[in-house]
Amino acid sequence: MPPTRTRATENNPHNRFQPIVTDRHIDDDWYRDPDDELNPDSLATAVIDEQVKTIISRNQSPDVPFDQSINPYRGCEHGCVYCFARPTHAYWDMSPGLDFETRLIAKPNAAKRLKAELDKPGYRCSAIALGVNTDAYQPIEKQRRITRQLLEVLWEYRHPVTIITKGALILRDLDLLSRMAAEGLCSVRVSLTTLDNDLKRRMEPRTAAPATRLKIIRELTSIGVPTGIIMGPVIPFLNDQELEAILRAAAGAGATRASWIMLRLPHEIADLFSDWLQRHFPDRARHVMNRIHDLRGGKAYDSRFGQRMTGQGPYADLIRQRFDREANLLGLNRQAQEPLNTDLFRRPGGEQLCLL
Repeated sequence: MPPTRTRATENNPHNRFQPIVTDRHIDDDWYRDPDDELNPDSLATAVIDEQVKTIISRNQSPDVPFDQSINPYRGCEHGCVYCFARPTHAYWDMSPGLDFETRLIAKPNAAKRLKAELDKPGYRCSAIALGVNTDAYQPIEKQRRITRQLLEVLWEYRHPVTIITKGALILRDLDLLSRMAAEGLCSVRVSLTTLDNDLKRRMEPRTAAPATRLKIIRELTSIGVPTGIIMGPVIPFLNDQELEAILRAAAGAGATRASWIMLRLPHEIADLFSDWLQRHFPDRARHVMNRIHDLRGGKAYDSRFGQRMTGQGPYADLIRQRFDREANLLGLNRQAQEPLNTDLFRRPGGEQLCLL
């Protein structure tokens, strides 16, 4: 199969939940030539709508700092080859490979469902993380505006929200974010994985450029939005040498907090990532995978809490030491993170609920 422009992978591995392999070359109106002449050899993104019954997901993992999240979309057009969310596409009888980047599911009634859930008498507010599994500011948000609608509801209810993104479209919503920040209702983390445009193009083909992500940090901090970065994932022999430079660039743009996550390769991602390495970095592919296996107890992935985000062993310890040293020098994470305000949460009629 010839290379597919602006997509991270051209592979569509078998769905692990589907016992029968079918012919995927049938024209089902998902794959069609794009209208965009800038990407003549690329597959167009196709989107179908899902009328969801619930929109808030609950989480009890000790590895993440939130217990509620919302994902406006399933699948992600950003196409990051390493994305830990790729295997979730298998639940919808699609492949975690190219399908994940090109066959998306939108939730057009998300704002309506959010209102219904916030109006439930038993609801007690805690910050909602927006776009954790797939980016809430991926390209289709420009037309669909589902993320914008969700933010409008959260502002109406004075509900706190945290956002993780690598999409420049967040700058469209500075008006809402500035008002929410003034009330202590929002914070943002920008995913910053590399400062190398060529590596970004290969690894995260439809995301904002590194310079644009630094611009996002500058503009958010200039309007008072608490902003930090996530260097995730750290990939041995690919972007690990940039660690200090990334932290310096982020601090220079105004970020006040930073964290890191080691590369995670659950389920089908291991083969997708290995294939991607062989195509783009054949000279170091074996070294990268060997180091990943060292980090994961001889496997491609270790899902245990406390291990899955960082790995274990000398290399993980070295990354931690380098990160902590540079962050301390730059003054990142110097102060305890202020919790977002939950005391203002109200129904549109004005009743404050979190004080009951």
